[in-house]
Formats: sequence, structure tokens, C-alpha cells
Amino acid sequence: MAVSNLVNRLKGVAGRLLCKERPDLEPRYGQGTLWSPSDLAGSGSGAPVATIRQYIEQQRSPH
Repeated sequence: MAVSNLVNRLKGVAGRLLCKERPDLEPRYGQGTLWSPSDLAGSGSGAPVATIRQYIEQQRSPH
């Protein structure tokens, strides 16, 4: 199974369980969409956290 499929399934299960425990959330998000449709799986390959953080922050804006 691809990591992205696994993450999507986990998000679906987590969203359903969360809405079941907290019905007040459902009207806020509607249609059972609690999470963003995107996902990320990555590896830092042992890089320092500061290096990874810098890389992620650079992804927020065009180069």
C-alpha cells in the first residue's frame, strides 16, 4: 500500500472518530471533511531539525 493511501485512510478514520466524539465539530466542517485533502510523507535522512524546518518554510513561498 502506498504511504499516501495509508495516510488518507488514517485521516478518514480519525476524522470519523473525532466527529463521533465531538458532534459540535461536524457543522463547522460539514460533509465529513475535517482534514485537508493533501498529505505528506517524508524522511529527514538524519538532517538536523533546523535544516528540515528551513526547507519546509521555504516551500511556503515561490523561489
